[in-house]
Amino acid sequence: MKRRNFLIDTTSAASTAVFASHAGAVQDSRKHSVPFGKAEHCVMIWLGGGMAQIDTFDPKMMGDAKAKKAGSYYSSIDTAVAGIQVCEHLKHTAAVMEHVTALRTVNHNVVDEHAAATNRMHTGRPTSGTVQYPSLGSIIAHERGAAAAGVPAYMLIGYPNLTRGPGFLGQQAGFVYMTDLDTGPAGLARPAAIHTARQRRRERVLSAVRNAGRERFANDQLFAEYDAAVGESLKLAGPHFMKVFDLATESDDLRNDYGDGFGQRLLASRRMCEAGVRFVEVSHNMNFRNGTGWDTHSAGQLNQHLLIQELDLALAALIRDLEARKMLDKTLIVVNSEFGRPAQFDSGGGRGHHSRCFSMVLAGGGLRHCGGYGVSDELAMSPVENAVGVPDAFATILAAMQIDPLKNLFDGDRPVPITDRGQAIAALLT
Repeated sequence: MKRRNFLIDTTSAASTAVFASHAGAVQDSRKHSVPFGKAEHCVMIWLGGGMAQIDTFDPKMMGDAKAKKAGSYYSSIDTAVAGIQVCEHLKHTAAVMEHVTALRTVNHNVVDEHAAATNRMHTGRPTSGTVQYPSLGSIIAHERGAAAAGVPAYMLIGYPNLTRGPGFLGQQAGFVYMTDLDTGPAGLARPAAIHTARQRRRERVLSAVRNAGRERFANDQLFAEYDAAVGESLKLAGPHFMKVFDLATESDDLRNDYGDGFGQRLLASRRMCEAGVRFVEVSHNMNFRNGTGWDTHSAGQLNQHLLIQELDLALAALIRDLEARKMLDKTLIVVNSEFGRPAQFDSGGGRGHHSRCFSMVLAGGGLRHCGGYGVSDELAMSPVENAVGVPDAFATILAAMQIDPLKNLFDGDRPVPITDRGQAIAALLT
């Protein structure tokens, strides 16, 4: 393998998100035009495939898949917020809806391609041939850094890809990822066969190699980034951070409240926030519980309720858990998806893609919650009141995280607005 490729791959795997730069972090309130929220941490739940807004947080009149009658697939229920209803399978979330706002009129223009839409909902921008834009998690990691020493600023529980990455911000704003709670973050957990003495010998050899590299590549920026990443990965591999993933220290009742699989990943995300991680992205349906995930074409619609119920149980448990620990106002929860689904049913009884009006959900974070923001039409297909562009949603999240949504980032010497001309939703900010 060529040295440069090795350095790039290793730097990505051992991201130095831990001590992301605080430069340009919380800005003087006199320099921005919207109020800041109170959030210190953000947990973003990613629903890969495209959550059907009409079957979850923006229910409408009942449809009929067999008769090809457009409408909701499930009945709706009242919530703790007067006048706000959700799908019947969101009963636990309905009970804590006073801490939740469903943005019901989010929209963009990417409908045919999952990867491009996923990129849009992670970076807040269309793809560009000249600029590799950073993800929301990387922006927050760059601006706020970790909230404590010895932990990363940005953790991903899911599969790594460029869409979730730091773009032009560089690997210091990248993520540390994991796919299995039992093994912990990739590359950090020591294999059982490696005893302490052997590990120390390895670290001595590594130290010699790093010292030699610093002399040989004294002016090589790429090596400097790699060397810093290795140093931070060694710190993260220590017991202080790794104990965050030991869920056995939580009570049986609490673990049961969250549910299995996805719920345990959300419980781990709460523990990460307590430890000082600034931004955590948690993938929901990593192994396609209903066969298709949230991409409910054809028969995927039949078992969509399994996904909704699992999301509902864990999301409500996280909200209650954070509130009990007096962390809810300081932790912004975002439920995100690449697009929504149309009210009409396809030939197989499922739903296609729809990006002109769909739902993103915000909870906690010290926002002025109202259950639902924005009004869609009778089939949840088009905004009627308070349309929310993706840049507006991102600006709102950044303001909630005490980051000025009007500031510039820098791609080298080139200023790049932190959002694509987004305007934060002032009604949600205190």
